Amino acid sequence: MAESLFTKILVPVDFSPCSEEAFRVALTLARTFQAKLLLLHVIDTSALATFNQLGLLAVPSDAQGQKRRLRHHARLNVRRLLESESAEGVAVTRVVLEGAPFTEIARSARTEKVDLVVMGSYGGRSGSVDKIFFGSTAEKVVRTAGCPVLTVPLPAKTKRSLEK
Repeated sequence: MAESLFTKILVPVDFSPCSEEAFRVALTLARTFQAKLLLLHVIDTSALATFNQLGLLAVPSDAQGQKRRLRHHARLNVRRLLESESAEGVAVTRVVLEGAPFTEIARSARTEKVDLVVMGSYGGRSGSVDKIFFGSTAEKVVRTAGCPVLTVPLPAKTKRSLEK
């Protein structure tokens, strides 16, 4: 029997519409190639630290509480994705990490020996100052993952409905 092109697929999600579209594409690919799917969410601790320094979230002494709430929120959103009909029949491992998203995504791709990363072409913070100066997470992952990376845009009709 011929070896499958993809046996392990990594799909990082930030729960933006674009990353959820990437999750749907990754499910289709995993089903087609009978691959395992690794669903990854990274809690962006650098953004959290910046928000705390600016006093935008809460007092810095509550940093552990904030991380705990973000982990809880991530678990709920991951569960919502996995309970969707489209996820039935696909072997999915879920992972929640803390750190810089592109670093953790690229590290996971290498350490988990994935064959493909499927991710949204832009996330929840697209158009931010961070993207203007430092480039998008997807762009950084493409350069550092060490395996093929499929970037998934929002379908045009979804994009138009979000802009209204």
